[in-house]
Amino acid sequence: MLLSELVAASEAVRATSARLLKVDALAAAIGRLAPDEAAAGVAFLTGELRQRQIGVGWASLREVPAAAAEPSLTVGELDAACERIGALAGPGSQAQRRAALAALFARATEPEQRFLRGVLTGELRQGAQAGVMVDAVARATDLPRTAVRRALMLRGDLGAVAAAAIADGAAGLAAFGLEVGRPLQPMLAAPAADVADALARVHPAAVEFKLDGARVQVHRRDEEVAVFTRSLDDVTARVPEVVEAALALPARSLVLDGEVIALAPDGRPQPFQVTAARLGSRRAVAELRHTVPLTALFFDVLHVDGEDLLDRPGAERFEALAALVPEAQRVPRGEAEDAAGAAAIFDDALARGHEGVVVKSLAAPYEAGRRGAGWLKVKPRHTLDLVVLAAEWGHGRRRGWLSNLHLGARATGGEGFVMLGKTFKGLTDAMLEWQTAKLLELEAARDEWTVHVRPELVVEIAFDGVQTSPRYPGGVALRFARVLRHRPDKRAEEADTLDAVLAVAPRAG
Repeated sequence: MLLSELVAASEAVRATSARLLKVDALAAAIGRLAPDEAAAGVAFLTGELRQRQIGVGWASLREVPAAAAEPSLTVGELDAACERIGALAGPGSQAQRRAALAALFARATEPEQRFLRGVLTGELRQGAQAGVMVDAVARATDLPRTAVRRALMLRGDLGAVAAAAIADGAAGLAAFGLEVGRPLQPMLAAPAADVADALARVHPAAVEFKLDGARVQVHRRDEEVAVFTRSLDDVTARVPEVVEAALALPARSLVLDGEVIALAPDGRPQPFQVTAARLGSRRAVAELRHTVPLTALFFDVLHVDGEDLLDRPGAERFEALAALVPEAQRVPRGEAEDAAGAAAIFDDALARGHEGVVVKSLAAPYEAGRRGAGWLKVKPRHTLDLVVLAAEWGHGRRRGWLSNLHLGARATGGEGFVMLGKTFKGLTDAMLEWQTAKLLELEAARDEWTVHVRPELVVEIAFDGVQTSPRYPGGVALRFARVLRHRPDKRAEEADTLDAVLAVAPRAG
């Protein structure tokens, strides 16, 4: 299949806000993929590579050859090129990578080059989200959506699921099961306003501490252990403490869900970046485990000694977890009969330096890969009044609106503003329409993607924490920022300063 056909489908998805039209365009493209190119084709449509990372970023794409006049590049050829580029290593590999990229882009038409840039940098953002893609695979193969979704839950790779569905239909999907050693997509928690709201929606429930660590899934078969991240990357070699903890448990095969976290000597959590840096390090692991030790804390069990527990109620899974994992290695939790009891656990979690709590249904199964109604997270909300410095044009259903806001705090002890990051989250259609009109009134300059504005519009921003960041001049960035409301009633001189942001950092960490 020619890559140009995928690009046309991607552009069709970008051009419409209607979910059914997105599904139709994607399903038509997926239906034309051969089984041996389905995995790569579906990955490209979702804006990803089958290989995940191949060492290519924006810097590698600053200069590319002129576009080809006619399409000739196939999906299979692009996938093979990515495989070769990703395998390059050692002396001279950077030059070889540049040459390989130049050869690849020389074969691509102008629309294909734009598509390649988006896929290679992870910035395609045309609106083909996971739920839409599941529907598209189901439509293209004439199979039930529930069957496709369950196969994805168990396999964790929509491309592989699509390839099986195209090649073998329902039998191909039915062949997927929980396999010890192969990660499955984690169950996620939806947000709740507060513990009272969470308990009103989930009852009876347990209330667990929400740790600011890194999600891990631990698989053990006999003496072999594999540890995977939330994004299903294998990090086993980086976390020997977790491997040892799993081997010490009284089971021959198991799958555990939990977090790894760097704790200070007093047991309080280190800032998230300490955990992230340790987990991301591939070098000097033996030394790092002593200087920055990681603690594994588990909150769910999905398999024990040949028995799958995915479909068991939460109460039964926790009972199995408690029988298997010592209390010191479990995330703290309690059962709350009312909001007052849940609030006490929430306050305890915050007092110990953790993020908040997760309220979990005692009756719900493990819904892998979904942000379902069975788990609800509650965190304290930090807010700041910041100034919009620029905004990027939106994609997909936000096409034509200024969406992604560049946020700045007032510089401390001087004039000007210090950028703290970007966000497009929290904006309703009405807010997008209003802010687009307002920001165009404030326009000072623009390029292809971004409108730079006079720093006059104040927005109230909620966020979960502050982390150090070399990307921004203030040295910090907001974590999980989202827009609460525009504040046209406030002047830019009333916005928060960088000092105010830094004052939050130790608490929100």
